[in-house]
Amino acid sequence: MRKIKVAATQMSCSSNIDENIAKAEVMVRKAAKEGAQIILLQELFETPYFCQKEKSDYYMYAAEVELNKAVNHFKKIAMELQVVLPISFYEKKNNARYNALAVIDASGEVLGVYRKSHIPDGPGYEEKFYFNPGDTGFKVWKTKYAKIGIGVCWDQWYPEAARCMALMGAELLFYPTAIGSEPQDAGIDSKDHWQTCMLGHAAANLVPVVASNRIGAEEDEDSKITFYGSSFIAGPQGNKVAEADRMEETVLVAEFDLDELEKQRIEWGIFRDRRPELYKIITSYDGELMV
Repeated sequence: MRKIKVAATQMSCSSNIDENIAKAEVMVRKAAKEGAQIILLQELFETPYFCQKEKSDYYMYAAEVELNKAVNHFKKIAMELQVVLPISFYEKKNNARYNALAVIDASGEVLGVYRKSHIPDGPGYEEKFYFNPGDTGFKVWKTKYAKIGIGVCWDQWYPEAARCMALMGAELLFYPTAIGSEPQDAGIDSKDHWQTCMLGHAAANLVPVVASNRIGAEEDEDSKITFYGSSFIAGPQGNKVAEADRMEETVLVAEFDLDELEKQRIEWGIFRDRRPELYKIITSYDGELMV
C-alpha cells in the first residue's frame, strides 16, 4: 500500500502581500498537522485577484521565480514540514508575464514551473491583459510522495488537459483557482458547473482531483467579485470526499491508496481501450482536419 494524504485550502486575500503569505502559511501548517503531504493553496494568493480591471500598475506584482516572495518563503516551509507545495505566482520572464506555478518538493527544491495554458478574457476576469499564454505544455511532477499533474484555474475546464496529465502518469490532479460571481450579471452562479467539470476529470481518468478556491468579496472601482470557495477533493469515481462551504477559511484533508488506485485504473480498462488514432480531430479548432 502507498497511502497519501492531500489537502485543499481556501482563504480570503487582502492587498497586503506579507499578510497573505502569513495566512497561507497558517493553512499549510494546519494541513501538515493533520497529516497532509501534498498541500494545495489557491491561485495568485499573494495578492487580491487583480485581473478584475486592466491596470498597468499591476504588472509590478510580477517577479522572476527566483525572486518571488511566496516561492522563496514556502521553500523553507516545505523543507521544514516535509510537504509538497504547488505555489501559484505571477511570473516575470524578460518581457513576458505568466500566470505560473512553482512545484516545491518536500526537500524545499523547486522541481520546475508550469505556466497556465488557457488564459480567459471576460468581464472581471481580464487575464489576457496580464498574462502571456503558457508555453511549458502540460507537466507531471515526480515528487517525494506521488506523481502529480497541476492545472491553473481556467485549465480546469478542459478535459484535454486532465487527460494529457493522466496519460503522462499523474496519480493526482491539482487545480488552484480564483472563481466567483460574474460582475456583469450577479444572477450567474457557476459553482456547480465548476465542480462538475472537475468531477468529470476524476471520473474519466480514475484519479483524485484536488481544487482550491479563494473566498471573500473583492472590489476594484466599479467591479466586484464574490469568490465562492467550495474547494473540494474528489475521489477517482468523481465522488466528492471533502468539500468546503462558500465563506469559511478552512483546510480539507483526504487520504488515498495510490497502489489501489493504479490497480483500479488497469482493471477498468479505460486507458487500455483508448483509440488515439481516431482522436486527431481534437487537434483542430473547427472540427476539420487540414490535409
